[in-house]
Amino acid sequence: MRAMIRRFVRDEEAATAIEYALIAGLIAVVIAGALTPIGDQIKTILENILTALTPTTSG
Repeated sequence: MRAMIRRFVRDEEAATAIEYALIAGLIAVVIAGALTPIGDQIKTILENILTALTPTTSG
């Protein structure tokens, strides 16, 4: 039983996996935060193009 407890305390694989998961989560949050304003700008550009290409009817 003591050997199992010692192995569990020395095992760092689980801690490493948690650290990698936290890093990946942080990177995802940073990317999402950085791309949101860019996405709004792209949406505006595409809406302007759509408006320019939409035929108008003259009455």
